[in-house]
Amino acid sequence: MRALIDNYDVIVVALGSMGSAAAHTVAARGLRVLGLETFWPAHDQGSAHGGTRIIRQAYFEGPAYVPLLRGAFDGWRELQQQSGRELVRLCGGIYIGDPDSVIFTGSLEAALVHGLPHEVLDAAEIRARFPTMGPADHAVGLYEPNAGYVRPEETVLANVELARRHGASLHFEEPVTSWTTTPGGGVEVVTSKGRYGADRLVLTPGAWAPQLLPMPVPIAVERQIFYWFEPDFTARVPYQRYAEGHPVYIEETDGNGMLYGFPIVDGPKGGLKLAFYRQNVGTTTPQTIDRTVHREEVDAMLRRARQLFPNLSGRLVKAATCMYASAPDDHFVIGRLDDMPQVVVACGFSGHGFKFVPVVGEIVADLVQTGSTAYDISMFDPYRPAFLGAP
Repeated sequence: MRALIDNYDVIVVALGSMGSAAAHTVAARGLRVLGLETFWPAHDQGSAHGGTRIIRQAYFEGPAYVPLLRGAFDGWRELQQQSGRELVRLCGGIYIGDPDSVIFTGSLEAALVHGLPHEVLDAAEIRARFPTMGPADHAVGLYEPNAGYVRPEETVLANVELARRHGASLHFEEPVTSWTTTPGGGVEVVTSKGRYGADRLVLTPGAWAPQLLPMPVPIAVERQIFYWFEPDFTARVPYQRYAEGHPVYIEETDGNGMLYGFPIVDGPKGGLKLAFYRQNVGTTTPQTIDRTVHREEVDAMLRRARQLFPNLSGRLVKAATCMYASAPDDHFVIGRLDDMPQVVVACGFSGHGFKFVPVVGEIVADLVQTGSTAYDISMFDPYRPAFLGAP
């Protein structure tokens, strides 16, 4: 093992969705950055893969997220322009549920509080506008034109390229084995290949949070699956209806389990991607996750999917696993550690975090540079009572 090298300004541990954005943004501000990653760029071992992720602003999770989303949308446009990669497509989004469901009422509240463009559609109007769908007769939906999807792998690659363009040194296939603070107020990081020093440390560990964070962090890691099924194209509902002008969607009616998904984005044979929001199958770890998708899981997903998409043929094009790593209250965890202010943590994003990638990179860079940010991140405090299990 080689001797400790000269200090970097900042070391970023884990270069997935948030880590690559943090490395890019911090380096763009002129700081000397080292990024360390266990796997390869845009890998499929965590949560930043699968071809598409939803972006939206009529946020049923809470109106307080909308200012962050506005910042993120600005960031997406800038990232796409600077990288030259096709990252974003705004195809619209529809959020369907019972009239008193959180999906519908929460989306409507966010839209009204923040003046977001939207339409309220009943079930018949949903079927007429989007004939691929067959929601329950009593269902209602909020349609948001300023929604769509981003490409996660392309996003990570864009941030990696831009970080390097701004001078960051990024080491892939070099897992971190330990880290510690140093008496002078810095940090030391040990990897499989060496030892590195820095003034600041950024931890964006995703599903590895329980193993890398220095406090008793109640981040639960869950196994999730997404699926691509082939529809039966008909004269009334041809391929184009599933692709051109088809929205992203979230739906749960009569307690049948939250379903989300996308238009067909990879040609007629690419399949319609969809998934349960959460399968509630228990916790796992990155080392023990079952990456085999079982027949009974495919059958259960197909039965549920046909409640909204009656023309799915049932042919599975492909399926893949990922991991959700989230806090007990499902809010993110972003902030400096109280007893180690040189360490910034950003984790707990799974389930609804990818759309925030550009703004999280900006927030982390703010915390690294000044210890604070103009964005209101109080609900993401690592020491909030809900996070620590207090009543």
